[in-house]
Amino acid sequence: MRSIFREYCVPALLLAASVVTTTANGARFMLNFSEGLPPVVRDVDLWPWAWLRDHPHLFVTGFAFSFTLLGILLIHEFGHYLACRAHRIRATLPWVLPAPTLSGTMGAVIRIRSRIPSRDALMDVGIYGPVAGYLASLLAVAAGFVLSGTAPANATAVMVRFGGQPLTIRLVHAVLLQWNPALPTFDRIAPHPVLVAGWIGLFITALNLIPGGQLDGGHLLYAISPRLHRNATNLLPFVLVILGVYFWIGWILWGLFLLIPAMRHPRVPLHARLSRGRALLGLAGLATLLLTFTPTPFSHASLLYFFHAGALAAAR
Repeated sequence: MRSIFREYCVPALLLAASVVTTTANGARFMLNFSEGLPPVVRDVDLWPWAWLRDHPHLFVTGFAFSFTLLGILLIHEFGHYLACRAHRIRATLPWVLPAPTLSGTMGAVIRIRSRIPSRDALMDVGIYGPVAGYLASLLAVAAGFVLSGTAPANATAVMVRFGGQPLTIRLVHAVLLQWNPALPTFDRIAPHPVLVAGWIGLFITALNLIPGGQLDGGHLLYAISPRLHRNATNLLPFVLVILGVYFWIGWILWGLFLLIPAMRHPRVPLHARLSRGRALLGLAGLATLLLTFTPTPFSHASLLYFFHAGALAAAR
């Protein structure tokens, strides 16, 4: 009974809680969209619970964001899960982790409970998740652009609030602009919550493809070369700290995350070389990282910016 509860009930309960938290934030994003505003303008946009208590009928307006984002996360994790099943690797069903703020979720994970038998299996487990999640995010971004509107003339730039747009966002926007020349430019667009969910999906894909530790990108690099993986894992924390100083402070947390012992990659049998087809999958993973990564996912959020803002506040 305990194993059944852990295997099926825990993932279902976590998913149900995540539906509530992501829908709550999605309702605020939808309200701002209807007013031609950025997704996050006020503190209540990140902590919508008191507002929802007073406006419970608006909860359902968050489903567009919630179902899109949770769909992307589940597609990503089921990519890993199905790869595990194909190689007879024991793994849990996806656990979607709820959060009371930001997007309403801390992401999703599966736990691998048996040894990965070969480099080819490791490559499959590592690549199927981010590629599946990327394709789902790509569709969400395209649909989100179509659903988005134009911000009022007196509104501040909206997409700029996200920071630098990854290459995928720019490519999709350019393609859709050929189809619909009236599509708003980045500095004039009021992003629909579906577009916000697609952008978050791309961001999560990029984070997972960082080539170190037990992240998806770490699995890919280990399958190609355990030595390269070890060197990259040792170097990445310093690189991420530098990115945190100049671009987004969150990179520093990810650099520290790679230093914890639990992020050490488990040993995988190396007696067989990586097949040529799986090596090409590794290149697909690199291409996906290049299509989704931006050093500045959020504007005005570097360590230097916060130091500068603090110094100005103190001077006043």
